[in-house]
Amino acid sequence: MFKNIILTGFMGVGKTSVGTRLAKDLGYTFVDTDELIEADQKMTITGIFSAFGEPYFRDVETRIVKQVLENESQVVSTGGGAVVRDENRRAFKENGITICLTAHPENIYGRIKHETHRPLLQGEDPLAKIRELLDARERFYRQADFIIDTSERSVDDVINEIKEKVRHACC
Repeated sequence: MFKNIILTGFMGVGKTSVGTRLAKDLGYTFVDTDELIEADQKMTITGIFSAFGEPYFRDVETRIVKQVLENESQVVSTGGGAVVRDENRRAFKENGITICLTAHPENIYGRIKHETHRPLLQGEDPLAKIRELLDARERFYRQADFIIDTSERSVDDVINEIKEKVRHACC
């Protein structure tokens, strides 16, 4: 088995739902880097973006990612933009297998449209912003070891596919 299983992908693709159950199934620890960032900074991600801006948030995120990946036997859910930084992607590759979860923009919007803690979607046309961010990050998401579309799939289906891919990749 791999040192860690790192879940990347855009917000609303199922990283937390899949990650918590996958970790339980494997006897791993589930770690959500966004939760650790909020604990570290003693404020919400929205608050961090508002008070300090995205570059500051990304610096904190990179520090947290590096700290988390010092450990083993984890399913790590990363923030949707963590893949943009080369050093984060390098840390993912060096410390586990990276699975990118994806979904169609309409599915993502349907899943997160009522959530108010998404600072990058606080605008007039969140669906257009989702498309814009997906396009900007696509080349980074494609660098994952495996990509799994969660659009019309159950959490169980996605978990089973991850387990199958991890089993074939490692053994």
